[in-house]
Amino acid sequence: QVQLVESGGGLVQPGGSLRLSCAASRSIFGLYDMGWYRRAPGKQRELVASIRISGRTNYADSVKGRFTISRDDAKKMVFLQMNSLKSEDTAVYYCNAVLSGTSMDYWGQGTQVTVSS
Repeated sequence: QVQLVESGGGLVQPGGSLRLSCAASRSIFGLYDMGWYRRAPGKQRELVASIRISGRTNYADSVKGRFTISRDDAKKMVFLQMNSLKSEDTAVYYCNAVLSGTSMDYWGQGTQVTVSS
C-alpha cells in the first residue's frame, strides 16, 4: 500500500504556471505507474497525464504541449508542471499510483487548482 499527498495547488491567472507535487509514502521505483487526474465542477474525473515505470508518458489532448509529468523515484515524488494555464484547467487534481501489472490503485486527497483573473 502507498499513501499519496499532493501539494502545489492554488490560484493563478490565465497564462500562468503551477507545479504540482505528489509525495509517496514508500518507494515507487520499479513498482508503480503514476498519474495525475482532475475533476472539474460538474464533470467526471479525467486523466491528465501518466508516467509509467519505464518513463513512458501519456497526456490528455487538452494539455499536450502545456503540461509535463515527471517522476523522481529516489525522492518518491511525482510532479506535474503546468504552463499556459487556462480557466478550463480549474479543477481538483489528484495523484494516482497503480501497482504495475495489477488493478490495485491508490489516490491522494487532491489539491485545488483555480485559474482565474
